[in-house]
Amino acid sequence: MLQNLKAQPADKILTLMAAYREDPRDTKVDLGVGVYKDASGNTPVMRAVKEAEKRLQKEQTTKAYVGLAGDPAFSDAMIDLVLGDTLPRDRIAAIATPGGTGAIRQALELIKLAAPDATVWLSDPTWPNHPSIIKYLGMKSKTYRYFDKESRNVDYVGMLTDLGAVLPGDVVLLHGCCHNPTGANLTMPQLDGVIKLLQDKSAVPFVDIAYQGFGDGLDADAQATRKIAAAFDNVLIAASCSKNFGIYRERTGILMAVCKDAAQQPLAQQNLAFLNRQNYSFPPDHGARVVTTILNDPKLRADWEAELEETRNGMLGLRQQLADELRRLTNSDRFDFLADHRGMFSQLGTTPELVEKLRADHGIYMVSDSRMNIAGLNEKTVPILAKAIVAAGI
Repeated sequence: MLQNLKAQPADKILTLMAAYREDPRDTKVDLGVGVYKDASGNTPVMRAVKEAEKRLQKEQTTKAYVGLAGDPAFSDAMIDLVLGDTLPRDRIAAIATPGGTGAIRQALELIKLAAPDATVWLSDPTWPNHPSIIKYLGMKSKTYRYFDKESRNVDYVGMLTDLGAVLPGDVVLLHGCCHNPTGANLTMPQLDGVIKLLQDKSAVPFVDIAYQGFGDGLDADAQATRKIAAAFDNVLIAASCSKNFGIYRERTGILMAVCKDAAQQPLAQQNLAFLNRQNYSFPPDHGARVVTTILNDPKLRADWEAELEETRNGMLGLRQQLADELRRLTNSDRFDFLADHRGMFSQLGTTPELVEKLRADHGIYMVSDSRMNIAGLNEKTVPILAKAIVAAGI
């Protein structure tokens, strides 16, 4: 049997990580892997997470299964964090998942159950796991223009033009904030235009929000998702706790399904639980319980929000420093977009050949599509990157 297997494409980011580790240069800079790092290059455990884990260790009396959908308290806490009071709770079905990737996978599985002929529309570019999972599941997909490599901003006209071909019942995947891989977000007026188009097309929005709190703040980053959720009968929302709680390895995520009304919710909830049963039975609980403990305790939540704000402001500072340094070196404003983008990532909008030149000549490691992790920088490496970008002729 196993001799019939075919080699699968290597993961580009994992390959990049291996090459970085083997590079002997002291000045090398890792901007590839999408993990938050502090100024010393570490991914710290947040203070509130450590305190919540201490409490759990002391107070938890069992490791028995919780339920197919996970702990209801986790769902309630996360729905409040992402959606606030946008919708009545009885319109929302939800399941805990193994990370944001698990939430995306379950959302796509739900689409296959409910609308097997639907086409899933993805931004060009998007997170590579989106098309990869869709292809593996044998689902139909198309792309819409999103990023203009010349302006390094959203190609709004191209986006609306391409989405004009959406058919009733199609699913359109949108990034809730901090677009991955570009860092370029729709403005609220632009979002209004997209919502109006999708309403006219009778399409179903699917929001992937993995970086809430990394852009303009917890509530500000949720505004687009909340506006979308309020505008449609049905919306799917995949949320991750990996980044904003720093619990990457705990694999903590949630899938929410916004229903037309309270009468529709039980059927959606039953199907979500069914999908969890088929894929992994019961979702991981430790990270979810940590998150629930933090969000439901005022002191822990305040400390978590304060540390998250420090993280966000640190990335904004690095963005501004890099934009300023490139403006000084080039005597132009063509890199000012770096200060305007939000989240961990920005895309330089250059060629794979020049990205390879950055690696070979300067030890700068980023994904071949020129996505770079801003959180991989610090005050000392920003000038190194800026000089390399200019020297490479980007």
